[in-house]
Amino acid sequence: MAIDSALPDLDLRSRQLLRALIGQYIHHGSPVGSQTLAKCAGLDISPATIRNILGDLEDIGLLVSPHTSAGRIPTAQGYRVFVDSLLQIDTLQERDVSQLRERLPKDVPTSDLLSGTGELLSAMSNFVGVVSAPKRSNETFKHIEFVGLGPDEILAVVVFPDHEIQNRVIRTSTTFDPKTLELIGNYLNQNFAGVPLQNIRRILVAELRQARDDVQDWMQKALELAEIAVQEHEQPSLDVYVAGQINLMAVDDLNDMAQLRGLFETFQRKRDMLQLLERTLHSEGVRIFIGEETGLAPMEAMSVVATPYSNPDGKVLGVLGVIGPSRMAYSNVIPLVQATALVLSERIGGR
Repeated sequence: MAIDSALPDLDLRSRQLLRALIGQYIHHGSPVGSQTLAKCAGLDISPATIRNILGDLEDIGLLVSPHTSAGRIPTAQGYRVFVDSLLQIDTLQERDVSQLRERLPKDVPTSDLLSGTGELLSAMSNFVGVVSAPKRSNETFKHIEFVGLGPDEILAVVVFPDHEIQNRVIRTSTTFDPKTLELIGNYLNQNFAGVPLQNIRRILVAELRQARDDVQDWMQKALELAEIAVQEHEQPSLDVYVAGQINLMAVDDLNDMAQLRGLFETFQRKRDMLQLLERTLHSEGVRIFIGEETGLAPMEAMSVVATPYSNPDGKVLGVLGVIGPSRMAYSNVIPLVQATALVLSERIGGR
């Protein structure tokens, strides 16, 4: 960001004052003046000198003076400098991690686990918890069945190793009798349980080429049905679990109903939320989006603290995070998001 070029110009006093001002503003929610900073910043300088330094910070876009007050508040750029170079992260207490483990149960369907994770993030942050669901394209199945619904419709029932069950209605140009559907299901279960769905088509094509003439017809039908079923499951997931939107109504910074309405509508647009979260998929550690960095106009006064979660092999599955006002206690939210990702990764792996 453009503000990075200003960082080397901040001397120690400027950094300390900026850190103290933002800390005070996050805690109290009121513009912070020089008299307050003279008492809490830990610097042996006069209020007049503090005012001069604050004026310099305002000139480079890190602070702004509301027209109703002589005090100053941070801008989005000010928050960015704060979280990138001035923030002192609190350590999440072991009792908090234990609470996370207790409240995220083992051996439940993934959808329940992800929904519970969003609710837990919301409850522990008092803001909005969000979790994106894993995409199924690289998943394996535990069991699969096909049930005929009509001449051109088949219900595919797929059970995944994490106890998740997905029912998909698929359309086909070929009519399958119940016995053939049963044979195909048995064949797939015996030969492809544990094989990533995206690989099934490639393997079946190879087997079809090697099959005897008397089984070519049956194998072609199996390939057709398997292809359709796999294509259905390879569609990108738009599942984003959002919890705690109502918490925003209690945030002083968000008292405009039109603004709240815009936020709630944004949370309903799963594609927008998914695109935002997926910007964190390949990040190492926590990423923070502040204001316009989210790319979503209704979230100009909001921040997103997000991090990926993974399976036991380290493969990233999705992203979780907290959405709240830019005036949030980042030092508390960041370790909460980190610890929740750790515990969710354990649960995804069955631990």
